[in-house]
Amino acid sequence: MLQIALPRRVLDSLNIRPMHVDDLERVQEIDRKSFSLPWPKSAYRYELLENPCSLLWVAEIQVDDGSHLVVGCVVVWLILDEAHIATVVVDPTYQQNGIASQLMAVMLKEVIQKGARLATLEVREHNLAAQRLYKRFRFEIVGRRPRYYHDNYEDALIMTVTGLDQEYIAWLDSSGWMELGTEYQTTRQNA
Repeated sequence: MLQIALPRRVLDSLNIRPMHVDDLERVQEIDRKSFSLPWPKSAYRYELLENPCSLLWVAEIQVDDGSHLVVGCVVVWLILDEAHIATVVVDPTYQQNGIASQLMAVMLKEVIQKGARLATLEVREHNLAAQRLYKRFRFEIVGRRPRYYHDNYEDALIMTVTGLDQEYIAWLDSSGWMELGTEYQTTRQNA
C-alpha cells in the first residue's frame, strides 16, 4: 500500500508536466481509486506511445520526504481545432486542493497554443463537482448522451467551450478562473 505524506500546502509543491512511461502504474492506480470504470493500463500506454493525437499531463507534488508523487492526470485528444478531454482524474486523497483546476488551466493553454479553438468532454449527469469545475473554465452543457456509462447507464452531459484564443489564454494567465463563480468575460459579440 502506498504511504502518503501530505505536504503543508499541496499547491506550493505542485508541478504539471507531460506524462512519462514510468508514470503509467501510478496513473492507473489513481484511475482505479477514482472511477467505477477505470481505463486499463494498456489504454494509457496506447495514448502515451501510439496515439499521435493524444496529449497527456500529470500533476505531481513533492511530499515530506522530498520525493515526488503523481496525484492526477489529464488526457486530451487534439483533432484539428478541437480538444476532446478524455479524462481528468485526481487521487481522492488530494482532491479539493485545486489540482484538477491547475491541470485544466495548463492543458487548455497548451492545446490553444497547438491550435485548438474549442474543447469538449463528457461528464456524468450526477457528477456536479466536475460540472462546476468545467463551468469555471466556461464550459457549457450542449447535449446529452443517454445511458453512456455502462456501469449504471447514467447519461453523459456533453460540455463544450468555444472561442479558445489568445484572449482566453490571457484570462487563464490572469487566474480569473481561480475564484469560484468567476466567469470569463469578453467584449466580443456572441455568434
